[in-house]
Amino acid sequence: MMKRRADASPVLAAKRHRADSSSDEESRQDSSQNESLSDQEEHRAGFSMPSVPVCAGDADSPPHNSKFSMYNSVSQKLMAKMGFREGEGLGKFGQGRKEIVEASTQRGRRGLGLTLQGFQGELNVDWRDEPEPSATEKVDWFPECTTEIPDADELRDWMAVGPRKMKIEDETEFCTEDLLHTLLRCKTVFDDLEGEEMRRARTRSNPYETIRGGIFLNRAAMKMANIDHCFDHMFTDPKSSDGKPLTHDNASELLYFGDVCAGPGGFSEYVLWKRRWHAKGFGMTLRGPCDFKLEDFYAAPSELFEPYYGEGGVDGDGDITRPENVTAFRNFVLDSTEGRGLHFLMADGGFSVEGQENLQEILTKQLLLCQFLTALSTLRTGGHFVCKTFDLFTPFSVGLVYLLYLCFDRVSLFKPVTSRPANSERYVVCRGLKPGSDAVREYMFRVNLKLKQLRGTDSDVTDVVPLSIVKEDADFYHFTVNSNESLCAVQIKALAKIHAFVLDPTLAESRQADVRKNCLKLWGVPDKARVTPASSDPRSKFYELVKNPDMEMFKSSITPLNSRTLEKLRHVLDHRCIVGGGEQIFLLTLGKSQIYTWDGKMPLRWRKLENFKLELPRDSLLSVEIVQELKGEGKAQRRINAVHVMDALILNGTDVRDLHFNKRIEMAEKFVKAVAKPSRPDMNPIRVKEVYRLEEMEKIFVRLEMKVTKSSGGVPRLSYTGRDDRHFLPSGLYIIKTTNEPWMMAYSKTAKRKYFFHKLNRESVFDTPPDAASPFHVCHAVRLFWAWEDGVMVHDSQTRVDPNKLSKDDVLAFIHHNL
Repeated sequence: MMKRRADASPVLAAKRHRADSSSDEESRQDSSQNESLSDQEEHRAGFSMPSVPVCAGDADSPPHNSKFSMYNSVSQKLMAKMGFREGEGLGKFGQGRKEIVEASTQRGRRGLGLTLQGFQGELNVDWRDEPEPSATEKVDWFPECTTEIPDADELRDWMAVGPRKMKIEDETEFCTEDLLHTLLRCKTVFDDLEGEEMRRARTRSNPYETIRGGIFLNRAAMKMANIDHCFDHMFTDPKSSDGKPLTHDNASELLYFGDVCAGPGGFSEYVLWKRRWHAKGFGMTLRGPCDFKLEDFYAAPSELFEPYYGEGGVDGDGDITRPENVTAFRNFVLDSTEGRGLHFLMADGGFSVEGQENLQEILTKQLLLCQFLTALSTLRTGGHFVCKTFDLFTPFSVGLVYLLYLCFDRVSLFKPVTSRPANSERYVVCRGLKPGSDAVREYMFRVNLKLKQLRGTDSDVTDVVPLSIVKEDADFYHFTVNSNESLCAVQIKALAKIHAFVLDPTLAESRQADVRKNCLKLWGVPDKARVTPASSDPRSKFYELVKNPDMEMFKSSITPLNSRTLEKLRHVLDHRCIVGGGEQIFLLTLGKSQIYTWDGKMPLRWRKLENFKLELPRDSLLSVEIVQELKGEGKAQRRINAVHVMDALILNGTDVRDLHFNKRIEMAEKFVKAVAKPSRPDMNPIRVKEVYRLEEMEKIFVRLEMKVTKSSGGVPRLSYTGRDDRHFLPSGLYIIKTTNEPWMMAYSKTAKRKYFFHKLNRESVFDTPPDAASPFHVCHAVRLFWAWEDGVMVHDSQTRVDPNKLSKDDVLAFIHHNL
C-alpha cells in the first residue's frame, strides 16, 4: 500500500489541500477534507504530540492531594454551606456518597468509558516553558554563499539513483536521532484520536490560531502577509541592490508575480490586495476541486490574475510534475513579461498523505523539486522565491535547498507564526536570483525526467547533490542542522501542548485576542471580518466615483476641425492626436463582466455592454471607443469588437483625472497590461489608443493604407493598422489640448529642448508646472475632431477630393508653419 501511494502522489502534486484554502470565517472549517497539507499533518501525524499530564482545574496551579481541591473556591464554599465535610457523606446522617462524582471523560464520538491506550499516558515533555507569543519575529539567513554556481559538466555527476526508500526514522544526517525519534513518537500518539478532538484542542492551544484568514479567503493569504512583512516587503515592494523600488504605483512597470500549486489562490489575493492594479499575476495549479477560486477574491481584484495550466493553456491539467507543463508555463510567463520573467514566485504545494504522515517529506519530493524548477524557469535575474516545505531530513530535500543556496544571493528557512507550531511546515525564502543559473535549472529538469522514468519501480533518485559536498560546506550544513533541530523542538512542545489540551478540555489559551490584534496591526492588515463586496447599480457607482461632478464636463459635444478652427492648433506643441474608429463613450465597471457604457448625453443612462466577453476590475471609469478590428484580408478576414481606451478617469478606485494626459495614458497602458488575458483568445481585447504628438502627425499617415474588407464589394477602403496585425476603418483624428491655460509649450533653440511659457506673467520653466497639465475635463471639453469623411484626402491613392475640406497637406503645412 505504501508503494501504491508513493506512485500515485506525483499525479496529485500541484494539489493544495482545500481547508487551508477554504475560508476561515468559521473555525469549524478545519475539517479533514478541507485542510491544507500542513493542517492535515497536524490533524494526523503532526498531532501525534508529546502529551504532558495536567491536573484538572487551574492549569497554572500545582496539583493538590485532596480530591476536594479539584473544585474551585466558590464551589467549595457552596458545598460547605450544604454541610459537606471532606471524607464524610452528604445527607442528614452522613449516609450519602463520600466520593466526588467524576466528570465525564467521554470525548467526541468516543464510546462511554473508552480509554485510548497510549494516549492517556505522559509524553514527558514540558511545554509550559514555551516563549511568550509575540508579533515580532526574527529572520535567520543562511550565511552568504561564496561558491560559484556549478556548470553543466560538474552537475552531470551529482545525481544518484538507488533503492526506493520508504522510512524516515534513520535520516539522522541533519538532525539528532533523539530529536527525530521523539518527534515521530509524538506524532504517532494521535493516530487513534478522533479528528474533531484534535482540532478543538489545537484551536484552544495555539495563541495565533484566531488570526485565521481575516479579510482574505483563507489562512494562506494571511501567511503571505506575515511572510511579506517579516522579509521587509521584498515581495510586494521589491528593491534594487541600492535600495530603490523596482516597481511602485507611479511607475509604468507592473509587478509581475507567479503563484503555483496554490489553489484557491490565497497568496495571490494578498498580493493583489496590497498592490491592486499595479500587479499582474500568473498561476498554475491542479485542475479540479482545488483549482483557483477567483470568484472568492473579496479583498482584491481577481481580474488581474491569469490562470494558466501548462500544456494546453486554459485547457491543461496544471500538474506541475509534468515536464511539458513546466516548459509551457515558463514560455507563457516570458511571452507575457516581454522576456524578462517574474519579480517573484510563490509556491504552496501539498497533497494528502493521510496514514503516511511521517513519510510526507519522501512522498512530496518530486513536488518540491518541480516547484524549485519552476522558480528557476520563470524568475528574472534578481527575482525572489518563497515555497512551502515540510521536514528537511533527507539528503534529497537538503540537496534541493543547497541548489537554491548556490543560485540565490540569500536563502532562509522560516516558519511564520501563522504556520501552526505543531506541524512540520516551514518556508524556504530566497532573495535575488543570481545570473548564470541556467545550468542548475536544466539539471533540475533532468532530475524530474529521471523521477518520471523511475515511477512505479523499486529505484529512486536518492541524491541531487553528493552528501560529501553538502557537508563540506560547513556554513550551509551547520545552519541546516540547527534549523531542523530548533524547529523539531518547537514542534515537539506544540504537540505536547495540544495533547495536554485534549486531556483537559478546561485548558484555554487566553492571549489569542491580543496576539491577533498585535499581529494584524504590525502586518498592516485591517482587523475586520471578510465580507462580500457590496453590490451597486451603475448610476450610484458613477456618482460615488466622480464625487458630485459638474455634469457639463462630461458633455459629448466636440469641435470639428476645419479651415475656421484650424487656428486652434497654432500652439502645436500643446496637442496630442489619436486615430478614431467609432463614437467616443464612457465605460464604467462594477467588477468581472459587469461593464456599462454611457454615450455622454443627458439624461444619464448607463447600458450593459452586451455581446462582449471581457472582465475588468470594479470602480473603473474610462473614456473609450468600441471599435471593430479586422485581421487579414478577403475571405479569411476576421472581425472582432474591441475596447480602445482614449483616456482614463478612475482606475480600480484610483482617481487619475488631474494627472497630465501623458501620465493618464501611461497609467491606462499599465492597467490594460494588468487585465489582459493573452491565454484567452475567446475574450474581447482591450487596448489603449496610440497617441501621437501633433508635430509628428506624418507617422499616422504612414500607417494608413487602402484594404479590401468584407462587405465592401471588393472596393478598397481606408484602413489604419495598429501596433499589431489588427487594423480598423478610421473615422477621423481626435486632437487633444494637453497644456492648460494660460500655459503653452515652446521650443528653446538655445537649450534645444521644450519649455513651458506663461502667457500672462511671461514666466518660462523647463519642468512641468503643477497647473500646466490639462485635467481630464479640460481635455474632453476642448478636443477637436477632424472627420475623415468623403472628400477628405489623407491617402495618396484617394481620388475623390473636396477642395473645401481640409486635406492631409493642408494640416501638415499649417503644423510645419507654426513649429
